[in-house]
Amino acid sequence: MKQKVKQRLSMFLGMILAVSLILSGCGNSGNSGSSDSSASGGNEGGADSGKQVTIKYYNWDNEAQAVGTDAMLQEFMTQNPDIKVEHVVLVPGDSVEMLKKLDFLISSGEAIDVVQMPSVGAVLERATRGALAPLNEFYEKEKLVPEDEYYVNPKVGDKYYGMQYTKSVNYVMLNKDALDEAGLEVPKFGWTWDDYREYAKKLNKGEGVDKRYGTYFHTWELYMNAPAQTMMKDPFLYDDGTTILSDPTYKYFFQLRKDMETVDKSAKPYADVLAAKLNYRTEFFNEEAAMILTGNWTIADPGNTEQYPHDFKTAFAPVPVPPKGSEPKGYEGKYFTSGSQVAMGANSENKEAAFKLMRFMSTADSDNRPEFSGYKKANNEELLNKLVAGKENMYDMDSLKYTLFDDEIQYLDAPEVMATVTSEVTKVIDDGFSRFMLNNEPIEDVQKWMVDEATKLINEKGVIK
Repeated sequence: MKQKVKQRLSMFLGMILAVSLILSGCGNSGNSGSSDSSASGGNEGGADSGKQVTIKYYNWDNEAQAVGTDAMLQEFMTQNPDIKVEHVVLVPGDSVEMLKKLDFLISSGEAIDVVQMPSVGAVLERATRGALAPLNEFYEKEKLVPEDEYYVNPKVGDKYYGMQYTKSVNYVMLNKDALDEAGLEVPKFGWTWDDYREYAKKLNKGEGVDKRYGTYFHTWELYMNAPAQTMMKDPFLYDDGTTILSDPTYKYFFQLRKDMETVDKSAKPYADVLAAKLNYRTEFFNEEAAMILTGNWTIADPGNTEQYPHDFKTAFAPVPVPPKGSEPKGYEGKYFTSGSQVAMGANSENKEAAFKLMRFMSTADSDNRPEFSGYKKANNEELLNKLVAGKENMYDMDSLKYTLFDDEIQYLDAPEVMATVTSEVTKVIDDGFSRFMLNNEPIEDVQKWMVDEATKLINEKGVIK
């Protein structure tokens, strides 16, 4: 799940936001709810017993991120003097290696109190192994409904295992000057990928080395089937555990990509993107492309004109939805949102204190929070204002706030099942896309091959339920 209070603070927060969200690919303050919690559970004496307890908070902070985390933990301890929190950075800046070290600690019997996990999948995988404590009894004692509190709530059966800490969403960045020049409005929720194609055609400008393409698609699977990656609970599996690579959106979006390259010539050819090893940020800010699908880790970029020199204003729009007849199976008209989670170790000896800390970290509207919160009642707009402070003239602020915060835009909860072979299935998607785009194999043959390969992987290694 990149700008000073005023300029330096904004740049600092933006850098942390970008790093944290990539590692993860995210009303009223929650302070009172967390610090006044009286939930008890397990075998501990309790955080309200008058005796100070010590708990540990594990994550993968780099040096810059640790500053914000330590400040938030100090806020918590000031409000809860009966709880001391030790911040344990397992592997700085590397969530993958951090999870390996965490698993080693769990297997060796170390009591894990609270741990930040980079994804829902990381939570569910360890919950199914019995490494995490369910949170139901704590929620019930506090009379909390998780779905009212957080956007994404990882569950195994009817048991909850994580609280969403950060929130990451996708959106489209658009060159506002180019839109005005073409007489195009900034799109709103409900525009389709067919509309996106028409926008790209109208935003094409020039020829040869001076050409500005209507859009740019990078090499990640996000750009190979955007509807599957942005509007389904899991980009690899249906709720019944079968592969989503059979979904009609694959045929639709693969063909859309090819038509935009070969017919409209509004997107830089995939072969050229691979060969040149292009950077998607510079493609947009150098005006090589007028639109790009990306995510909120790039919020600080339009204002960072030192790193990305440009003089146009950037507008924002929700990700296009699939047109009628091309919707994915089980389509709800809501967007996928990811982000890190906080979870409690099954063998924590201070579960009451751990739950308090989890609620604080996931709900507090702290000045030290560097990333958008996954708490539905959080004041994420205040953080946004810090990220763009002093650089507002580089943003179409109305479209940015609409895209991030409008109630019309809704989000999907956690999936019921998840694949344990995500890297392997991702390779199948990459290979299938290359066979279609570069080798010109028929889409029907490519999709059948993708489904067969993914099904083999799923049958061999199973799914998380």
